[in-house]
Amino acid sequence: MLTAAFIPLLVAGIAGSAAGQISGFNYDESKVPDYKLPDPLVFNSGKAVTSAKQWTSKRRGEVLELFRKEVYGRQPKDAPRLYSEELERSENALGGIAIRRQIRLYLGRRGEQPYMDLLVYQPNDAEKAVPVFMGPNFRGNHTTDHDPAIHAKEYHKGQSVVMEKRGEKAHRWQAELIVKSGFAVATVYYGDIDPDFDDNWKNGWHKYFPMDDPVKPDAWGSIATWAWGLSRVVDYLEIDDTLDHDKVALIGHSRLGKTALWAGAEDERFKIVISNNSGCGGAALSRRRFGETVERINQVFPHWFCDNFNKYNGNEDELPVDQHMLISLIAPRPVYIASATGDEWADPNGEFKSGKGAESVYALFGLKGLGVESQPKPNTPIGDAIGYHLREGPHDVMKFDWIQYIQFAKRHFEIK
Repeated sequence: MLTAAFIPLLVAGIAGSAAGQISGFNYDESKVPDYKLPDPLVFNSGKAVTSAKQWTSKRRGEVLELFRKEVYGRQPKDAPRLYSEELERSENALGGIAIRRQIRLYLGRRGEQPYMDLLVYQPNDAEKAVPVFMGPNFRGNHTTDHDPAIHAKEYHKGQSVVMEKRGEKAHRWQAELIVKSGFAVATVYYGDIDPDFDDNWKNGWHKYFPMDDPVKPDAWGSIATWAWGLSRVVDYLEIDDTLDHDKVALIGHSRLGKTALWAGAEDERFKIVISNNSGCGGAALSRRRFGETVERINQVFPHWFCDNFNKYNGNEDELPVDQHMLISLIAPRPVYIASATGDEWADPNGEFKSGKGAESVYALFGLKGLGVESQPKPNTPIGDAIGYHLREGPHDVMKFDWIQYIQFAKRHFEIK
């Protein structure tokens, strides 16, 4: 449970992340401790992985199992049937260039909880199914665009419920740019899946699945729950013949960037995975102890990961995995990692180094990774199957980021 003692830390965490630093943590590269990363290409038995077939048939499963057991927890093995209901539709959205659809997705029983509301904008002049940028949002679908027709919804701010301003985070979604580029953009409010506060797994979708008492140390945390919910959106995309479910690029920012990476690891239907400023527990290497640490994230957000992750508070070197191995789980699918100069809390260099650490796995498939040895200068996108950039500015998603993601997706989806 989130105790009163943690509330000031939580507030400091939100403010500090936006500012880039929180006092009392290391932001000096010269003070990063010596560390040795576990090798993704070494089986648990100690033998070396020498082929893509060995990675795909066995080693990938070993690594995935380690992350389930020690970091994120285990998702349900089976998904209940999904039902969809189109709540609203317009053929003339975004100034006439898009179809807007608002779709309610029911898990298990039509017309009953649990459900989530999916907002979709897609080109209205498309002659075939269109590729999709998909991702969760923080404060309700109506915050992703100024469009007055989007259904507004309250969001969970801790244990309080508040209403955010319409279009407040529209810059993070760039719906018009995405649609003009030939893609659909689809989003759901992450609180529809699991409200983002600790109540010992009594809220959100957890309550619809049996939980042991006491909770098992590898039970799914909120990140795994959000990730599992995003896979249910793909279930819907598979039955929507206007959207190309074989060309889905998953994007997440901050804690939802952590979620996107884990969702992409668990569900290979996400054909491109994009991590935007995901930091500790996302793309940043835990062993560097730069900015946010494993101990700090577990203390302030005890519901995000499984309880086993607490074993590594101040003990990162004993982790059997590190986040370069999470990036490796995306292979051979393309992955993009983005950092920001004003977000030292998320350890931009550690995010870059995770991409470097995954290159050996991509090489098994004959694929090139980042292609450089050192973190590039700001606003200089690099990479091939693994993309990366360090953008000038704050912990956020900006138009510059979206331009790179669109170009990356077009290249890998072979779209002109």
